[in-house]
Amino acid sequence: MSERKIYLPEVIGAGYRDFWDFKGRYRVCKGSRASKKSRTTALNFIYRLMKYPQANLLVVRRYSITLKDSCYAELKWAIERLGVSELFECKLSPLEIVCKATGQKIYFRGLDDPLKITSITAETGYLCWIWLEEAYEISNESDFDMLDECIRGRVGEGLFKQITITFNPWNERHWLKRRFFDVVDEEIMAKTVNYLCNEFLDDADIRVFEAMRVNDPRRYRVAGLGEWGITSGLIYENWEVRGFELSEMLSERTEAVFGLDFGYTNDPSAFFAGIIDMAEKELYVFDEIYEKALSNEKIAERIREKGFAKERISADAAEPKSIARLRELGLRHIRAASKGKDSVLAGIDFLQGFKIVISPKCVNFIREISNYVWDKDRFGECVNKPKDGCDHLMDAMRYAVGRYMCGEVFEF
Repeated sequence: MSERKIYLPEVIGAGYRDFWDFKGRYRVCKGSRASKKSRTTALNFIYRLMKYPQANLLVVRRYSITLKDSCYAELKWAIERLGVSELFECKLSPLEIVCKATGQKIYFRGLDDPLKITSITAETGYLCWIWLEEAYEISNESDFDMLDECIRGRVGEGLFKQITITFNPWNERHWLKRRFFDVVDEEIMAKTVNYLCNEFLDDADIRVFEAMRVNDPRRYRVAGLGEWGITSGLIYENWEVRGFELSEMLSERTEAVFGLDFGYTNDPSAFFAGIIDMAEKELYVFDEIYEKALSNEKIAERIREKGFAKERISADAAEPKSIARLRELGLRHIRAASKGKDSVLAGIDFLQGFKIVISPKCVNFIREISNYVWDKDRFGECVNKPKDGCDHLMDAMRYAVGRYMCGEVFEF
């Protein structure tokens, strides 16, 4: 191959020099949307693999099914961006990227199959680096400890071992904050980034964030500036993100519940799937649909794909035509959730008596419940009304459990 010179600052942009150069054990980056953290990380790893011909990389997310359209795609983009496509082979079965000249590999694994992670042995060189993407999905710190143990032992001269962690900071109660951001340790680099360091955004992109800054300051602090999601004023406090086996939750005393909130252009259609245990006052959130611009036909298709077409679904009563159409499309057991006087507050009061356990894969539900807060008056005092915006799955959850408030005769 003929020699090619690349000026990295033009390819990568600014704001990540310290992140790029750090060689301590833990390199942690939380950031807002459009902060280019994932793309910068992908570029850095492709650059490193070429610089260190004995190094290998393991890329991890909570669920293996999410890797192909996220980290794998980002790393393929980085290869193209650096103009080195002829040096790498990108495979889909198994999912991996191989450096043709050296045999170095990028492995992809999900924490849903821990044995496949702990059994990885580099065929060439050493397994030096791990990239844990969307780390907020990892609810159990012990899962991370297991991952941390995967890179151990001596590595070749000039190499170093490191775990890179990237995520959106939806919840300040997550163990990531305590472990990496609330301590001072020379082996830890904990960095916060936001869209303001992304010089590749155009004016239309910037206007989205500016509108958020004016219209929804709370969301802007998290989704715009990359600050931790704060807990003050939260409507639901008694919840946690934790993996669980659905089969273990189903018993004679539990029941599956489903709710649907309609949206289209500006708001997503939100479908909630949970398991309710009235005896123990527990609600397990195990699946979701959260997507804009879904026609009724597409909503029915998505629900069928999830395997819930025959389930009893409580939907927003403000859309009777949509409910009727979904029945025609095969969702025979969908019905309107009645909206009585003060039904929103009554439903919130009911759900506040439950412990809510959320599957890590329900990322939109986690984001909403982390930002579902009481509205404020012009003096900054909380009022007895939820703030609009992060409430689509919250509404769907209320619809799903409505009949348990006062028996079969009442829904909201």
